[in-house]
Amino acid sequence: MASAAEQLVSNLNFSAFSKAEELKKRIWFTLGALLIYRLGTYIPIPGINPQALADIFRQNQSGILGMFNMFAGGAVGRMAIFALNIMPYISASIIIQLLTTVSPHLEQLKKEGDQGRKQINQYTRYGTVVLATLQGYGIAVGLEGAGNVVTDPGLFFRVTTVITLVGGTVFLMWLGEQITARGVGNGISLIIFAGIVAELPSALIGTIELGRQGALSTPLILGLFVMAIAVIAFIVFMERAQRRLLVQYPKRQMGNRMFQGDSSHLPLKLNTAGVIPPIFASSLLLLPITVANFSSGQGPDWLTSITALVGHGQPLYIVLYVAMIVFFAFFYTAVVFNPKETADNLKQYGGFIPGIRPGERTAEYIDYVLTRITVVGAAYLAVVCVLPELLISYAAVPFYFGGTSLLIVVSVTMDTVAQVQSHLLAHQYEGLIKKSKLRGARRR
Repeated sequence: MASAAEQLVSNLNFSAFSKAEELKKRIWFTLGALLIYRLGTYIPIPGINPQALADIFRQNQSGILGMFNMFAGGAVGRMAIFALNIMPYISASIIIQLLTTVSPHLEQLKKEGDQGRKQINQYTRYGTVVLATLQGYGIAVGLEGAGNVVTDPGLFFRVTTVITLVGGTVFLMWLGEQITARGVGNGISLIIFAGIVAELPSALIGTIELGRQGALSTPLILGLFVMAIAVIAFIVFMERAQRRLLVQYPKRQMGNRMFQGDSSHLPLKLNTAGVIPPIFASSLLLLPITVANFSSGQGPDWLTSITALVGHGQPLYIVLYVAMIVFFAFFYTAVVFNPKETADNLKQYGGFIPGIRPGERTAEYIDYVLTRITVVGAAYLAVVCVLPELLISYAAVPFYFGGTSLLIVVSVTMDTVAQVQSHLLAHQYEGLIKKSKLRGARRR
């Protein structure tokens, strides 16, 4: 007779999906929320000259603006109310996570469970408003100094721009939390995912148009699509890769009965840092290019020299990009995973790694293993991100084929599919329980 788990897996089909009413409601809510987000990316902030803005953006899209425009689904190029997107919230979250390692108060809140996490989330929201205000004011000042983009520059334009952009970011933050609570998947990640995917068709059409005009050869375009499929498969494989450490639990005696010791695994992801390292590395490297472009050649000579050296495809740019990805991979892994805390939790529940003494030696062993697999994970991130950068530089491939965008799309898709499967399993499990109760009632 098949076990309950085998029955659940065998019944995961389209008929099971059609019967899962709660899952369908969650999917429709998610799609509706993402549709609202996409509509907001077409509503411009007041007081902007669209034609002048398009000209300025065309000159600066190779810098950090191009990357932000990718994450924002084109909202930066249109200077829409969602131009800041959810990036201030992500930055605030990262800052708060970094502060938990140095602030005793935040570290204590992190250990207090749900109540502590709620307080940390509240601090993150406050930080999001502060960062969005600073970035919104910087955008307002930058627009005023960028030619004839602003129709009526002055204090009123700055105030309205800051209020509009901060309001858009706060709304997206709330919308992301609603998707997480009432929809399917992580709301913040899905908002970024929707922005990238929405602009992907135009990038594909642009690539085909370049081929029709002769700027790109047909074999190169075919090779590009084959390489994209291979890179996606490689990302899926590496994102699912884990190093499992065997954890043994001793025998327990309860009353007169002796229970056999159990064993489990401690999974360590190959890429613990996720997509944070390439995002940080790209932002830092593209910053001097953007500043130089906004200065319209009137900046200092040293800035012009740095811009030339760290341009796309330059050897120094590639070296610095790889070095920053490796650095942030190790740095962020150390922030999100604490070997000492994990070792203490294992010791508290009586678990131990065979051959390793519980406590300090276990923490050292976990840190040793984590460091070794992070080397592989950092190398994987560097390869995935640097290869598309070379294609962007030397083959005029659209920016959306970058490694960071592929990482985000694949990772969010895998996470969302896993959550859909978990909802289906929960629905099937509830169905099996109801059937067993009905059978028991009939026998009585």
